[in-house]
Amino acid sequence: MRRRDLIAMFVGAAAWPLVLRAQQQPIMPVIGFLHYGSPGSDVNRVTEFRRGLSEIGYVEGQNVAIEYRWAEGHYDRLPALAADLISRKVNVIAAVSSPSALAAKGASSSIPIVFTSGTDPVADGLVASLARPGGNVTGVSFLFADLNSKRLDLLSELIPRAKVVALLVNPKMSQTERVIRDAAETVRLRGMQLVVLKAGTDSEIDAAFAALDHTHVDALVVGGDPFFDSRREQLVALASRHAVPAIYPWRVFADAGGLISYGPNLTAVYRELGICAGKVLKGARPADLPVLQPTTFELVINIKTAKVLGLTVPSSILGRADEVIE
Repeated sequence: MRRRDLIAMFVGAAAWPLVLRAQQQPIMPVIGFLHYGSPGSDVNRVTEFRRGLSEIGYVEGQNVAIEYRWAEGHYDRLPALAADLISRKVNVIAAVSSPSALAAKGASSSIPIVFTSGTDPVADGLVASLARPGGNVTGVSFLFADLNSKRLDLLSELIPRAKVVALLVNPKMSQTERVIRDAAETVRLRGMQLVVLKAGTDSEIDAAFAALDHTHVDALVVGGDPFFDSRREQLVALASRHAVPAIYPWRVFADAGGLISYGPNLTAVYRELGICAGKVLKGARPADLPVLQPTTFELVINIKTAKVLGLTVPSSILGRADEVIE
């Protein structure tokens, strides 16, 4: 045997265990995280998503990787972001918001998708039913429209003199017309008037608040919408500038200086989303996982903002509040 062949044989034999170990190394699964907002707007909730994953046994960087894609509040970017995740062959997509979920489903009918949705996922075509989703999609749903009646009750209790109430909605959301119809009926039954304001961009938000000065509105309901969530600082600042008492869908608005908020505990929702993604990674089929609905709702009052607006918060509301921000 030639000396060169002998050396090659020994080198190959020495390298073989390394090749074998590389082949035995498990491939780390990848989650595509598709979000309507920006990284800085949802830090705490994303932490809860990771917490949910860890409860199923997945820790980012150790046995699972996460590819993050952020639309920065621009829904029209979501289809391209979803397509990019599909091209990277992720194992599951975690889609935050119904627009994100619709974009992901439009990009793939086979890759598992778990979502959070504030609209009706059945009406949106995401799932066949809440109990039996079918297809490749499941998640957590919380219907905004069903909560606006409770928010209007809270405003009436906080501001008994309120006769004209404005509702701020995003015309780009699929359930907007339903939200308007339900709010109009609720307001009518209370002997009040409803003013509908529509905004789907930053400039339209500014214009909507400017319109308040000409409509003599007594209070404002900010609709539950991912775009509004990503613009909460702008919304709270405008409500303060125009001195309009407003109720918001999530506690992050009250934390930012908003008067009052009532809605699902979104940190719990994100945790459930992480758990759901982990179950899919372990082999569960979205078609067999019922769509979950939140059971925890938060009422948060910002007393400092109430004082600035000259409002006295009734003890009946204070007694029911989950948190009072001084």
